[in-house]
Amino acid sequence: MMRLLIFVVACLSVIPSLAQKKEISQANASIKSKSNLEKAENDLRKLLKDSTHREDVKIHTALTNVVRTQYEINNEKMYLKQAIDTASFFTTTRKMFLAYEALDSAEAGLLGNGNITTAKSRKKNATLLEKYRQNLYNGGLYFVRNAKYKDAFNSFDTYIDCMRQPLFSAHVASFDTTTMSTAAFWTLFCGYKINNPQMALKYADLALKNENYRSRSFQYLVEVYEQQKDLSHYLDALKQGFMENKTSRFFFTKLVDYYNDKNLLDSALQVVDYSLQEEPDNSLFLFAKSNILLNKGDYDGCISITDKLIARLDTVPELYYNAGISYLNKALLPETSNVVMDAKEIDQCLKMSMLYMEKYRAMRPEDRERWVTPLYNIYFKLNMGKQFAEMSNLQKEQIVWEWYKQNINSTFGVCKYEKGSKFNDGEWQQSAYQINNSLMF
Repeated sequence: MMRLLIFVVACLSVIPSLAQKKEISQANASIKSKSNLEKAENDLRKLLKDSTHREDVKIHTALTNVVRTQYEINNEKMYLKQAIDTASFFTTTRKMFLAYEALDSAEAGLLGNGNITTAKSRKKNATLLEKYRQNLYNGGLYFVRNAKYKDAFNSFDTYIDCMRQPLFSAHVASFDTTTMSTAAFWTLFCGYKINNPQMALKYADLALKNENYRSRSFQYLVEVYEQQKDLSHYLDALKQGFMENKTSRFFFTKLVDYYNDKNLLDSALQVVDYSLQEEPDNSLFLFAKSNILLNKGDYDGCISITDKLIARLDTVPELYYNAGISYLNKALLPETSNVVMDAKEIDQCLKMSMLYMEKYRAMRPEDRERWVTPLYNIYFKLNMGKQFAEMSNLQKEQIVWEWYKQNINSTFGVCKYEKGSKFNDGEWQQSAYQINNSLMF
């Protein structure tokens, strides 16, 4: 009985070995005939999924030979300017590198276990692959151009990872660091494009070492950290990006907007002043400063800048609004603070405010919420009865409109009152609006 059991166990142990030999033999036949290579590759990969074969050097060697043959067939076609599947060619390039790296790992495992005396194929394989390594980079660029960002990331990732692989230890010193950091930038870009922060950040530090792409790297890092809601890293990248690129519209607007949203007006003003030191006449920077000065209550400073900008950009409505509000707020200072102004000076400020606000109204008639109340106050204080009555009626309509949105519009449909058009869902809504208007006032 014991002899029979031993015999059965021995037979079972032979079966995997026979399957291994069969697949390797078929793979060699496919290589020789240059046919059925994909099937041979799949069969070998199935063997490697089995834990008993995972580190089998013979299977790994057969796989590298199969994939290399696929690569060489396509490479020859490309050299002869024959039609090939370019995406498949670059995908095969990456598969070849991964196969050789796995073989090197398997051989190194045997070396560590004392089963072999040297990683005998490392030098030969590294020399072979070094001739083709540039095609990993070229493949990444190809996939980027075709918006296949995951494939592009994989190609660049394998290209960069060669620095870490023991297989290439004898060649790392000769790797071009600029090309490596450029590849790292593209991994950041690809990760950003497919909304995968982990991929985007994998080689971020290396990407920042590339001076040609450093500014763009900071831009994508800002976007990635913003997606992650990682405020600490977001601010670090944004500030660093701005300090190295003080005239960049991207960093400038995002940093100023952040400080304005947090009501950190002194910090926002400091950013603007940094940029104006580089470009004193930049209209965007000057406009941002006018906004900050208005919010800080420096009305004369705001007016001075807006007048300067209007002289060359007289079609920008916001400039007239800033100047108009500055003059109005200045006229109201005796009522809101300890500032002393005589009646003539107040009257002059109100009239100047009226000029700017009426210009803003003419340019932005649909923007009632911004000009109705200022003009209401101006006309009231200047005792302009007819104009004041118009603003008073518009204010009442605005109040009714807000009531309508809260009580009727949310249930029965959308009203485009603010754009001066009729209601969408029937005359009864128009009537309801008019009735409520007459009842309330």
